[in-house]
Amino acid sequence: MWNGSTPACCTLGWPGLRPLQEEAIGPILDGEDAILLAPTAGGKTEASSFPLISAMVSEDWKGLSVIYLCPIKALLNNLLPRLEAYAGWMGRTVGLWHGDIGAGAKSRIRSEPPDILLTTPESLEGLLISVKTDTDFFVDLRAVVVDEVHAFAADDRGWHLRAVLKRLSRLAGRPLQRIGASATIGNPEVLLTWLQGSSAGKRPGRVIAPGIALPGAAVPSVPPGGDVELDYVGSIANAAKVIAALHKGEKRLVFCDSRKLVEQLAGWLRERGVTTFLSHSSLSVDERRRAEQAFAEARDCVIVATSTLELGIDVGDLDRVIQINAPSTVASFLQRLGRTGRRSGARRNCLFLAIDRRGLLDAAGLLRLWGSHWVEPVQAPPMPNHIVAQQILALCLQEKRIGDHRWGGAWNGLEPFTAEAQPILDHLVTEGFLESDGGMLFIGPSAEKRFGTRHFADLTAVFCAPPEFTVMHGREEIGKIDPSVLISDEGHGPRLILLAGRTWLPGHIDWRRRLCYVEPVEGEGNAKWSSIGLATGKSFELNQAIREVLLGEDPPVSLTKRAVDALADARERHETHVDRNRLVIRREGAELRWWTWAGYRANLTLQASLGRFAHTDGVSDFCFRLSGEIPTSELSRALASVNLANPIPDPAAVRGLKFSDALPEALATQTLSARLANPVAAQATLDRPRAFVA
Repeated sequence: MWNGSTPACCTLGWPGLRPLQEEAIGPILDGEDAILLAPTAGGKTEASSFPLISAMVSEDWKGLSVIYLCPIKALLNNLLPRLEAYAGWMGRTVGLWHGDIGAGAKSRIRSEPPDILLTTPESLEGLLISVKTDTDFFVDLRAVVVDEVHAFAADDRGWHLRAVLKRLSRLAGRPLQRIGASATIGNPEVLLTWLQGSSAGKRPGRVIAPGIALPGAAVPSVPPGGDVELDYVGSIANAAKVIAALHKGEKRLVFCDSRKLVEQLAGWLRERGVTTFLSHSSLSVDERRRAEQAFAEARDCVIVATSTLELGIDVGDLDRVIQINAPSTVASFLQRLGRTGRRSGARRNCLFLAIDRRGLLDAAGLLRLWGSHWVEPVQAPPMPNHIVAQQILALCLQEKRIGDHRWGGAWNGLEPFTAEAQPILDHLVTEGFLESDGGMLFIGPSAEKRFGTRHFADLTAVFCAPPEFTVMHGREEIGKIDPSVLISDEGHGPRLILLAGRTWLPGHIDWRRRLCYVEPVEGEGNAKWSSIGLATGKSFELNQAIREVLLGEDPPVSLTKRAVDALADARERHETHVDRNRLVIRREGAELRWWTWAGYRANLTLQASLGRFAHTDGVSDFCFRLSGEIPTSELSRALASVNLANPIPDPAAVRGLKFSDALPEALATQTLSARLANPVAAQATLDRPRAFVA
């Protein structure tokens, strides 16, 4: 499959393999673990699948040999035809398993396992704990591919993924080859170690990243390539006006970092006669699929999306990427920028449209980081105590009974799923989540009551989602919406809903089943979704870059006159909050405000550590409040001798942590406290010169 006359190249019409695909052949065929690093559309899928399918044939692998994991179902659906074709050339089969797959198809997969199974970690764990899954279903497993592995590693899904992979390895009776496909990140070697888990150092592994400067390499003196421009438009309505006027006849992908903005922008664009499609997580599967398919086939059109289209979902050949305000990370921007410039002779491009002052500063700061070739390191969230509790319960469901002293063997030394988690297990027994009999542990009544509905489906999802209502037009599902938009305005009648870029009038509402039946109407609807995630603000590095912008440093991109004028205005407004040589503590009325530019988590850490010297509110990415009643001399001494402490989270946030009721309260609090803190950035801030300014 890999010589110069390879059927893959001939069938696909390629002149040859890309450098990443060439370099991946040997290590993957030799069974090494690997991180495949490349921009969007860099050939990572083929780099991982071609050698595995070759090994499958040459080594005569039988049964379910490879599991291919993706973070979202849409990406799995998008990959299926390609992998079916590749495997089909060699007489091998591919199956798809996730929540939208029917019972009949799942039954066929159980009775006749495919050679390759596409799924998500949550659906995979559903397979593991299901009573319908035979104990030998995974016995032939050889390798696991984790697509968009960086997206997993940065949150709790990563802890869950690593634990599930270790349980899979135990069922297969062998170490599994682990291959991660990742966008450009700042610490790929660390990501490889993370992916290998407790096998790191015991199994061979490498980062394969041809053409990408890895950490430690000399930083280029010129900015990265691409046509990038920053404009300031001041409102979402003005953004629609600019998008409608520019690039007519071209295919444009517009990223917004909230579902509400997606809906609002799509509504404004349609009012201006622009053919507009939408994609975000609260639209129904069919609605998203229709929009993405129509967009892929059209030319003069726009699709407005959240990060759902940041990953490798194919939406055809794009001409332009437009970003409203800024993504939260440079890595995310690189993914989005990589959506363009795929045609021969085309350049990657992105137009930033800032719709407010903060969006302008975020965009300018992010583009300075990008211009310096800096990319965030991927860091797993600390203290995943709640995931340990979830995994113990899931293991009991999988094996029916586990030994009360040997349960840690399921993860073979993988931290933190070790004997150090004994207090969590003890709590599960004490609270009735587990029952103990003769040295064996099994699912107890509290777990049945809390997680037992829908065959313990809630136990396999490691993130919380707020309650939402399903919006129906006749028998067609449109999407989901926050229930608060369904409550009538006093004296003004029912609220109109904005969903899928259209306005709807709620009719019958089934509050028990959380269903809302609607009819299309004219007018301006309201879009709203709640978030119960932990607010952590922007990174220390991004806030430092914003400080540089306010000190007069421009990002190395094209700036429109509007952007130049808006940046000048921002610098004037913040001129007393920044100083090139020191951090400013400024008296503002009866209080002091320390302009650290260190980020929300660092400022929250400093606030918690200063006790009576700091106010308990008023923390932002840029600054926090100090007591104005304490003499500055005493405050200076306090700042010079701070012992850093983690913030204390709000009890409501602790209760909102998934699986928190399966944890001792102290451990749930410890988890959130660690995640709100940034002691490294806080200490760096304390080490900087500072001055009190009247």
